[in-house]
Amino acid sequence: MQNTYLWIFLAVIALLLDLWVINSVWRSDKASGSKAGWTALVVLLPFVGAAIWGVAGPRGVAKAPSSSEHSKG
Repeated sequence: MQNTYLWIFLAVIALLLDLWVINSVWRSDKASGSKAGWTALVVLLPFVGAAIWGVAGPRGVAKAPSSSEHSKG
């Protein structure tokens, strides 16, 4: 029973990590082909792909948030 909870927890963590990585990849300013390649890697190999992306993936975002509400402290 406790093994089941562990696997569910790991699956949820993997899903959240993948979604975060894919979001970061598609917000980057790299070419669409590069974005598609990173997305495929992360989807096919969730933990390994995310680790590789963390080391060698695209940096920065194409557009920073421009909302005046976002800048308030």
